[in-house]
Amino acid sequence: MKNLQILLVEDNEGDIILTQEAFEECDFKTSIQVARNGKEAITYLFDSCTNTQLPDLILLDINLPLLNGHEVLKRIKENDKTKHIPVVILTTSSASTDINLTYANHANSFISKPSEIDDFFQSINTLGKFWFNTCKLPLNK
Repeated sequence: MKNLQILLVEDNEGDIILTQEAFEECDFKTSIQVARNGKEAITYLFDSCTNTQLPDLILLDINLPLLNGHEVLKRIKENDKTKHIPVVILTTSSASTDINLTYANHANSFISKPSEIDDFFQSINTLGKFWFNTCKLPLNK
């Protein structure tokens, strides 16, 4: 099995570390690239990555500096180079306006971050099993 590439777009250092640790406990191999704001995510996807280096999955927070998650998601899904990449919104928000807007902009799923560490780890494990074991991901060109 190949090492699955994840782009984590998150500005909270604690959540970055927690997400990395949660994936380390899972039974699939991942490599996580971190973008700490929306602009960094866009630069990474459109300027730094070739088509074969694009992530297999993007975990995207909504509340980000420079460009918020809604703006980043819209740019990802409007661009032919990146629109095939599954985007999972992983955020503290549970607001219906955020949920509706992310799906309107073609997010693949929306997860509100659990506040308890054990629940968060379980959510990441379930997310990973679904996207990396159950689903067939698109092949990067």
